[in-house]
Order: sequence, then structure tokens, then C-alpha cells
Amino acid sequence: MARDADNREQFRPDDHDNEHFLLTSVVGSYPKPTWLNRADDLVDDPDASFDADDLEEAHDDACRLITEEHERTGLDTVVDGEMRRNEMVEFFAERIDGYEFNGPVKVWGHNYFHKPSVVEEVSYDEPWLVDEFEFTNAVAERPVKVPITGPYTLANWAFDEHYGDSEALAYDLADLVNEEIEKLVEAGARYIQIDEPALATTPDDHAIVGSCLERIVDGVPDEVRVGVHVCYGDYSRIYPELNEFPVDEVDLELCNDDYQQIETLADGEFAPDLALGVVDVHDAEVESVEEIKQNIEQGLKVVPPEQLTVSPDCGLKLLPRDAAYQKTENLVTAAREVEAELDAGEIEVPARDAVTADD
Repeated sequence: MARDADNREQFRPDDHDNEHFLLTSVVGSYPKPTWLNRADDLVDDPDASFDADDLEEAHDDACRLITEEHERTGLDTVVDGEMRRNEMVEFFAERIDGYEFNGPVKVWGHNYFHKPSVVEEVSYDEPWLVDEFEFTNAVAERPVKVPITGPYTLANWAFDEHYGDSEALAYDLADLVNEEIEKLVEAGARYIQIDEPALATTPDDHAIVGSCLERIVDGVPDEVRVGVHVCYGDYSRIYPELNEFPVDEVDLELCNDDYQQIETLADGEFAPDLALGVVDVHDAEVESVEEIKQNIEQGLKVVPPEQLTVSPDCGLKLLPRDAAYQKTENLVTAAREVEAELDAGEIEVPARDAVTADD
């Protein structure tokens, strides 16, 4: 079941003006500066006088830039935009013993994915994200959230040439994620997000994901906030079962279908906090503050304000950078205005059992 931990208030800024507090955050990825993409290409060019040290400096500069950009929007918790990461599975597979790469695989159109293979038992050697977190934490003035690709996705988006049992592989990977979180917590991390996009395409495996999360949070202190992000899918196939996930927060992509599934989630008691997607990451048109406020109120049909986190639908990396920034800034402005209206009693929070399909 959802973790019974009151760890949200630590992210309330000292200068927060409103009594109500809607935690604002981003899912993770953010558009990379054009020059960083060029730097990633240059390091592989034998004719360029650009080496790994130069690339590390470029990554540091980009992480500093995007972290500060997030803070300018007013976000309560920030991410470095995953500037050091290439692809969400590939990045981790390169760091986990037991994976190897055998060339790109065509996934759709002219797009290719460096799909890894598991060729032996996976194991944990060096930390994956501690250096990344420590750098971002040092340059940030706001708390830093750490996104980690989840074990179910790491298992199912790879070729299994060793286990012959994707469930067993996922559980072994979950134990490794637990080790990594232990190291992150020692380094000062207080907000961890497990990304499980694969669950959206195979929702009947929700029990496997739940068991993976049990392993992941084992021994994690209550003051460390743990969430899980699930990309867009038919959430009726994982709800109310997701109430059993041992996490503080479940992050769902609800904006891009205009909240058609909100009544499904409002039917019954939504146990964890809800991180509600309130801007569409697939559309470069920037939602107005008023539109986003209406979207936030959709979330209040599911959970009370003290259980609502406000975020984009998913990672923002495919958007133009100016659109990503403006969507994020408007998201924060909308959240602060909704808080003020809640303080003034101008927004009526519906009783959970009073929500109907006609609302």
C-alpha cells in the first residue's frame, strides 16, 4: 500500500506566501541546448580536438544552465533536465554489469534505439547517479529530484539472453535500484522518482511493478519521497491496484487526452499523492495560466490539495526549449494562483464520494 510518510512539507519554500501548498515539479527530461548536442557528436569525431574532459565540462555547463532555468520558473523541486543522459534505458544499461550492446534496433520510421542485451546476471558496481546528483545539488538552491528508470522498464526494453524470465530479471534490477537509492540518500537526496513507461503498454503486469517497488523502497527512510511515473495508457487497468504501490506519489499523464480518465481515478479513494500532468508535452502550443488552473482543478476531483503535485505530463525534451520554459513557468504561476484561491475559499474542493461522471 502507499507509504504512510508525511514528507511533502520539506519541499515548501521558506518564502512560500500561501497557506495551501501544491508541490510543483517536472518529470525529468528537458530540451538540450543545441551546442550540447554538437558537443556529444564532437567527442566521437576523430578529427575534432574535443575529448572526454571537454564533454564533461559541456555537460556540467548544461546541467548548471538548466537547473538555474528551472529555478527561474519558480519550481519547488528541480532536475538538471537529464543533460548527461542519452536515452532512458541505454544510459543505465551502460552502467549496470550484465548488459551489452550489439548495435541499434529500428523502432519506428527512421528512428533507432540502442537496445541492450542482458547476457549475464546483472550486478551493481559503481554508483550510477551520485556524481550527477551531487553536482546538481551543489548548484541548485531548491531541492533536487532524481529520476531513475525503473527495473520493469529496464528488463522489458532489453533483449534477455540470460534469465529467460523477465520477472526474475526485473526483481534483480529492483535490488540494484535499491542499492543506488541507498547511495543517493547518503549523498543527501530526498526525492526519488522511478520511471516505468513500460507499464503503460503492459498494464496487466502491475503486480510485478508493485513487487519491484517493494524491493526498491526497502530500507528507504520515510523522509525520502519516492514516486513512480507511468506514461500515458489505459489507467483503468492499473487502478485501483496502484493504491497498493508502496510509494508516496504516482505521476500520471492525463493532460494530453483532456482528462478523459479523471473520473476513473476519482471513483474510490486514491491512496498515494497524485502528481498530475497539467501541460501537454506533445504539443508546442503553450497553455495559458487560466487553462492550467482549470487542469489543476481536475486533480482536485481525485485528491485533496495536500495530496496534489503539479507537473508536466511527461518529460519535456521533445519540445522547443522556449516552449518548455514557458509551459513550466505558467505551470508554477497557475499552481500559486490556485493555492491563493483555495486559501480564500474561492475554489470548492469536491468530496471524493461526490464526484460523478457529470462533473
